[in-house]
Amino acid sequence: MQKIFKTLVFFLISFSSFSQSQPINVDGIVAAIGSEIILNSDIILQKEALTSDGQSLTDCEMLKQLSLEKLLIHHAAIDSVEVTNEEIDESIDRRIQQLVAQIGSERKLEEYYKKSILIIKEEMRPLMKNQMTAQRMQMTITENIQVSPVEVEEVIGKMSIDSIPLIGTEVELAQIIIEPRVSKEAIAETLDRLNTLRERILGGSSFSSMAILYSEDPGSNRNGGEYKGIKRGQFVKEFEAVAFNLRPGEVSKPFKSDYGYHIVQLQIKRGEELDLRHILIKPKVEQEDLDVAKKTLDSLRSSIIAGNISFERVARLYSSDEESKLNGGVMMNPMTTDTRWNLEDLDRAIFYAIEDIEVGEISPAALVREQDGKETFRILELRQRIAPHRANLNQDFSLLKNYVENQKRQEKLMNWVSSKRNSTYIFIVQKYTDCKIL
Repeated sequence: MQKIFKTLVFFLISFSSFSQSQPINVDGIVAAIGSEIILNSDIILQKEALTSDGQSLTDCEMLKQLSLEKLLIHHAAIDSVEVTNEEIDESIDRRIQQLVAQIGSERKLEEYYKKSILIIKEEMRPLMKNQMTAQRMQMTITENIQVSPVEVEEVIGKMSIDSIPLIGTEVELAQIIIEPRVSKEAIAETLDRLNTLRERILGGSSFSSMAILYSEDPGSNRNGGEYKGIKRGQFVKEFEAVAFNLRPGEVSKPFKSDYGYHIVQLQIKRGEELDLRHILIKPKVEQEDLDVAKKTLDSLRSSIIAGNISFERVARLYSSDEESKLNGGVMMNPMTTDTRWNLEDLDRAIFYAIEDIEVGEISPAALVREQDGKETFRILELRQRIAPHRANLNQDFSLLKNYVENQKRQEKLMNWVSSKRNSTYIFIVQKYTDCKIL
């Protein structure tokens, strides 16, 4: 069965088609699923997106996918399954950041789409809302699916050998990341800039204008630093400690978080929910700070190779990556919650860093530029390299367990579709009457 939901790449390509395609002159409703409709243009745009991604579906196959999404959205409304505006905004911001990272800068992104970031976000909103609502409804339907080791063994045992997937080369990795220390002078300069902006705002200048001009938060600077409907737990604790103690209209003094230094202005407080604006400025890392960080990591690497200290101990004591340091530097794959990474899924910089080293060796220290512009240095230890093979229960139990769980989720979803199909209003134009949707 075709994938029900678009991947990130598919979503971005869909948005690209949505944003750049010429206006479609001939449009109309081709199907209605409950309170949701599918337009002819929906089918055309989605097919264009798939073609751009090297895939091909017929109009009927595309209509089947859209019908399932609309069925989920329709019943999400009935069952009060919702996504909040804050969740949609957060997801849009993440995807904008990924687009910016791919294309190079916000300015290049705006030039490519011939639209401002703000307009791009607004055009993304209905697509994102539909996608997230359908995904959440599907999760609600298929939650609490679990399989035992015995079930996994039984299902895999019944499969023909040709049906069991082939797995490409996999690796297990550990990393140590050293983040350059920002100089006292750079911090003092940042605080001076924020204090100057605060004084201008208190003197009557627009906080929104100052945020647009000076804030380094890509998620909010284009809309004047504004975040609406903020609840506790959505931002880092240092930010919330200040924001939730402000009075409406009050502008905070500069304060530090993991992201840099901020000033915040509280706009509206509704119980434990805030509307606010903020300005973020990050202290500049000088070349000498980078040189010190690299020298430190080079020295630690030499000590590990000489056997004076273990990789795991160095990771726990010195690494700035909070996710891996507690595991002794071992990198967990978020897609599989396992320690294995398929070579094809690795970040290109990591792939090239380990390409020419053997198991047990450690890569030289290399500069890493993260999506938010932060620069760090990293060394990688190649713990294991697993040759391509056909999946088996001994080596790949987690993968096969996920496969069986997904089968059960698909079965539960299809049973749900069957039960809702007869009780939901469905209309389809004559052109598609032979297309067996849902």
